[in-house]
Amino acid sequence: MSLLIAGSVATDHLMSFGGKFSDSLVVDQLDKISVSFLVDDLDVRRGGVAANICFGLGNLGLRPVLVGAVGEDFADYRAWLERHRVDCDSVHVSATRHTARFVCTSDTAMAQIASFYPGAMSESREIELKPIVDRVGEPEYVLIGPDDPDGMLRHTDECRQRGYRFVADPSQQLAFGDGDLIRQLVEGAHILFSNEYEASLITQKTGWTESEVLERVGTWVITLGARGVRVLSRDAETIEVSAVPDVSPVEPTGVGDAFRAGFLAALAWGLDHERACQLGCLLAVHVVEQIGTQEYTLSQAAFLERCASAYGSDAATDIAPHLRALHP
Repeated sequence: MSLLIAGSVATDHLMSFGGKFSDSLVVDQLDKISVSFLVDDLDVRRGGVAANICFGLGNLGLRPVLVGAVGEDFADYRAWLERHRVDCDSVHVSATRHTARFVCTSDTAMAQIASFYPGAMSESREIELKPIVDRVGEPEYVLIGPDDPDGMLRHTDECRQRGYRFVADPSQQLAFGDGDLIRQLVEGAHILFSNEYEASLITQKTGWTESEVLERVGTWVITLGARGVRVLSRDAETIEVSAVPDVSPVEPTGVGDAFRAGFLAALAWGLDHERACQLGCLLAVHVVEQIGTQEYTLSQAAFLERCASAYGSDAATDIAPHLRALHP
């Protein structure tokens, strides 16, 4: 069984602003907005939702399959991912476009203003999943993350037609996607990921109530930032898991991707939703406490110590047997 992770692959340009955006915004003049923020620093890092999730899964010892479209400038990035156990053999390489770019500025309140250039990502609509499945075997899950909308629709439709269990993770596409697009991306998902704000967008734009969303998906995982995560299920009680305490946040980009990696790894190991949330939160901490979405390394001892401190010794005991690939 394999994990196919479809979505964006990008280079991140991350900047930090020493104040708060809200201090420079006039609410009743937003239609005339023209502001510039003097940033303190610039970091250029590897990113993209699918690549970030794959990096996290690879660090936990799995071998995820990256499904996405990139430019010919991807060679160094490919080598990096492959060194971290990511299968890049099914990545589509564009002959004419650059790999996507994400440009993001964060303020001291962890608010963000960002722009995204899709570049080669627009060619993800040309990727068919079946040849990938023929190569790597039946997927445990196909995660369909933010990507070219036509590509996302193609992957979602193919999963439904071929019976692949899929995880809907539309995230950034929810802001401009209409109700019809969102309904097509969500319908029939085994798992739906969103944060709290995105959950409101889903119900608002689709016209579905929370219960109507759950009629269409098996499980809805809603991250709540510093308050942790809530898991809603059609056939089970709601689960709420607190966030890891005593975190020193530095930069929030990629935190949700790391959470998804931890959650999916736990499911692949046969752990329940509570442990999946805990593992996701633990991995997310490694991203938020530094700049860059793929700059962390995992130590087995330190990881389990933090797990026991946050969630108790039973959680650490359940997770420990699956972390043998980590450095001691």
